[in-house]
Amino acid sequence: MASSFSFCTLKFRTKPNDSRSSASSLPRILFCHNLHDDIHTPTDQINRRQLILRSSEIATIGAIFDFSGKKPDYLGVQKNPPALALCPVTRNCVSTSENISDRTHYAPLWNYNPEGRKNPVSREEAMEELIDVIESTTPDKFTPRIVERKEDYIHVEYQSSILGFVHDVEFWFPLGKGSTVEYRSASRLGNFDFDVNKKRIKALRQELEKKGWESEDII
Repeated sequence: MASSFSFCTLKFRTKPNDSRSSASSLPRILFCHNLHDDIHTPTDQINRRQLILRSSEIATIGAIFDFSGKKPDYLGVQKNPPALALCPVTRNCVSTSENISDRTHYAPLWNYNPEGRKNPVSREEAMEELIDVIESTTPDKFTPRIVERKEDYIHVEYQSSILGFVHDVEFWFPLGKGSTVEYRSASRLGNFDFDVNKKRIKALRQELEKKGWESEDII
């Protein structure tokens, strides 16, 4: 008996706004698969076919919609007081500007010249160490791109390979505060990130520790 395949087409439905939300909702995407094979088709072959179908549909969705999001206008060092921005209430951001009591968003400072480092480095050298780690570390499969660099500040956009989600990650080397580094990592869209931002910061920290850096705390 010949094998046959059938699958539902992509359907797009926009959820109407209600009185509780002023922002328009992203289109909801509904799709399904019904795969019919004869009993002689191996299960692993069916799974591979399903995976190919799903991957293709995800790529199609990413091409139709722009999931990169708009760059926030509050990025950069805030003026009063000088610090990186706080996180929104969503669970997809960490920042050294948050209070330690906020375990969802709090992130500890880094120190590139902690006590006991055998070969202390200048701020410029520390920035080069950080850039090297950024470019060589991609634990979340997001591609890093440095979009802004100043003498004391680095802004990196991390973009996912399939849907193109963008996360903004900032690093600030404040003058007059010794060898500490402040940072902020946040998703542009969504309400949660499955701890992607925390895991990214942890992976960067672990690589920097190999160069002699330290963290004031562990998240």
